[in-house]
Amino acid sequence: MNTAYATTSNESYFTDAINHLNALITELQSEILAQMEHGDIEQHINQQGHEIMRRLFQGHLDLLAANEEQTSVVTSNGVKPLNHIRQDTQRTLCSQFGKVKVTRKSYGQRNEASQFPLDKHLNLADSSYSDGLIQHVVLEALKGSFDNAVESIDRTTAGHTPKRQSLQLVHDVSQDFEAYYQQNRFRLPEDTNDLLVLTFDGKGVVMRKEGLRECTRKNAEKSNKLESRLSPGEKKDRKRMAMVAAVYTVTPHERTAQSVMNLELENERVLPFRAPVRNKRVWASLEREAEDVIREAFEEARQRDPEQKRTWVILIDGLPHQIRMINKVKSEMNLEATIVMDFIHVLEYLWKAAWCFFEKGDPLAEEWIAERSVKILQGKCAQVAKGIRQSATKRRVDNREGVDKCASYLLNNKSRLQYGEALNKGFPIASGVIEGACRHLINDRLDITGSRWSLPGAEAVLKIRSLKSSGDFESYWRFHKEQSKKRLYGNFKQECEI
Repeated sequence: MNTAYATTSNESYFTDAINHLNALITELQSEILAQMEHGDIEQHINQQGHEIMRRLFQGHLDLLAANEEQTSVVTSNGVKPLNHIRQDTQRTLCSQFGKVKVTRKSYGQRNEASQFPLDKHLNLADSSYSDGLIQHVVLEALKGSFDNAVESIDRTTAGHTPKRQSLQLVHDVSQDFEAYYQQNRFRLPEDTNDLLVLTFDGKGVVMRKEGLRECTRKNAEKSNKLESRLSPGEKKDRKRMAMVAAVYTVTPHERTAQSVMNLELENERVLPFRAPVRNKRVWASLEREAEDVIREAFEEARQRDPEQKRTWVILIDGLPHQIRMINKVKSEMNLEATIVMDFIHVLEYLWKAAWCFFEKGDPLAEEWIAERSVKILQGKCAQVAKGIRQSATKRRVDNREGVDKCASYLLNNKSRLQYGEALNKGFPIASGVIEGACRHLINDRLDITGSRWSLPGAEAVLKIRSLKSSGDFESYWRFHKEQSKKRLYGNFKQECEI
């Protein structure tokens, strides 16, 4: 760019944008557009508006290029000087408004990669896409399929990202997930004495064969394959389990067994207020081992309460393997917490037992369930287990599998079914938070019809959806851009502007 052009008024760089705006205003005053429907006019303004914004963006980049000063020293890895200077090198940047050109000085040397100080100043990504377009792609990809994301980008912006590149962008943006939470989440303890709740669950995701765990993949390969459809073995062994975790703070909410079962509402018109959960973080991982996710949840909780002055509650659905991992991690980290079983799962076992005594759809089953549920909520699970077994024997129930399973479940978990004490202390007894996390993180996106995931792709989507669900995406985005700048531009420096 010559000196005369560089010293002209800054407004000259935006002449194209101004002229295009004036042309659009002239068009809107014309007789041709006056005959058009408002929807067509709206679409025309939107298209031309993107072009105006593209020209404004281009003008700003050209202004930066004209004002870029040459530096006396640019070094690679802080050691070797890059003294071969090229003027007016260009790269294309695909933005939300369309493609623009970034013109800048290049500093190079033989056998050394060229460096571009203006790229560092602008913090341009390694790809050819702008930050605004990348963020738009990522947020669209969280809502539905990548095909729909590409279509949405084409419809709402003047940019374009093909499907494969869109998936790569999501993967690139997710790479700082662990580092963000290690450095930026709850550095100071929470200033409260409310309950600190940890909750876990597992959820399967249909994977491509290479993404399955080794044991699952071997089982799938042993199954008898059919030519025209999945065989029974393949249907069973095509998922990889994701461990879902949540940590949150909640005010204790004392209540009675009758209130939980809505038996006190007949005389009350106003439902008691329960404070919502606070500082909720939810996340899930397919890639890491379940035990590592559980350990991360305990580390998150310990950041919030390092001296463990608060009451910790662990809410789970009762999977034996999960309980063993929780107890192992809890013991290794020398932490104390009360484990509470999800009452909804207890109800499921009760209903299985009820259908051994009642015909399907019999309204008397509800009364039977309510009576025994209240007893369990009062801490009498052993008595309920004994009672339903005795009742099945006296009635000579032929098919009593549901009864025996329910009784065994109650007796095997009686130490974690002390609901009378839990209700008195205001502990949560239902895993609505983690069930909602499973639905939002996995079901609503990774479980859409026909989807089969690679492990890196599924993990990247889970990380970004976790950030959105926890309300951390905007903060994470700033952190990610800082980390990207260090990765891309941390190996050279410039000195002594002239």
